[in-house]
Amino acid sequence: MHLRPLTEAEARVLATLMEKARTVPDSYPLTLNSLVAGCNQKSSRDPVMNMTEAQAQEALDSLKLLSLAFATSGSRVARWEHNFQRGVGVPEQSAVLLGLLMLRGPQTAGELRINSERWYRFADISSVEAFLDELQERPEEKGGPLVIKLDRQPGAREQRWAHLLCGPVAASAYAAAPPGNSHATSGLAERVETLEGEVARLRRTLEDLCAQLGMSPPGQHD
Repeated sequence: MHLRPLTEAEARVLATLMEKARTVPDSYPLTLNSLVAGCNQKSSRDPVMNMTEAQAQEALDSLKLLSLAFATSGSRVARWEHNFQRGVGVPEQSAVLLGLLMLRGPQTAGELRINSERWYRFADISSVEAFLDELQERPEEKGGPLVIKLDRQPGAREQRWAHLLCGPVAASAYAAAPPGNSHATSGLAERVETLEGEVARLRRTLEDLCAQLGMSPPGQHD
C-alpha cells in the first residue's frame, strides 16, 4: 500500500497505540488522555515530545483517514486502536520493528531485539535482520522500502536502522552523532526507574516488618 509520509505527531500517536496494544492490553483501546500520556513518556521515547490533546486528536483524525487508526464504539468515552498491520500490509514482526523505530529513533538490530522483548520475542538477531532486510527490499508495487540501513557511526560496531514512514532518510543521517548515546541514556533511565520502584517497595515491606516486630528499621536510631 502506498502511504503519504506521516508527520512526527502521527508517527508518535500510531506507534504509541501499537506499543500499548501489546504491553498493556487491559487498558487498550486507549482514551485520548491515556494516549497523550503515552506519547509524552520520558522513557522509551526519542525524541521526548510534549504533545497536546488537540495535536493528538488531529493526528488521530488524519490516521483514521489513512485507515491506520479507528475509534471503537459502545463506550461513553471514545477509545482508539491502530490498524497498522492491515493498513500497511506487513506481518506482525515487521510491524513491531517499525513501531519501535517510530518510538525510539534509529537502532541497531541488537537494540531492536532487546527493546522488542515486551512486544514480540525474536529468536535471535538474525531473525530481526531478516525482517529488516525484507522491509528494506520491499518492492514498489507494495509501497516501496519502509526502512533504511544507516551509515556506520564513528566508533560504532553495528549499523543502525531508521524507518521511512515519515519520508526519505539519507543513509548518512545521524552519522556524526555519538553512537547510541540517546538510546543508551533512554534505556538506562528506564532501568533506573524500575530499580527505584523495586527499592521503594522493598523499603516499605521492611518498615512494615520492623513495625510488627517492634524494631527500628536499619539505619534509624532511637
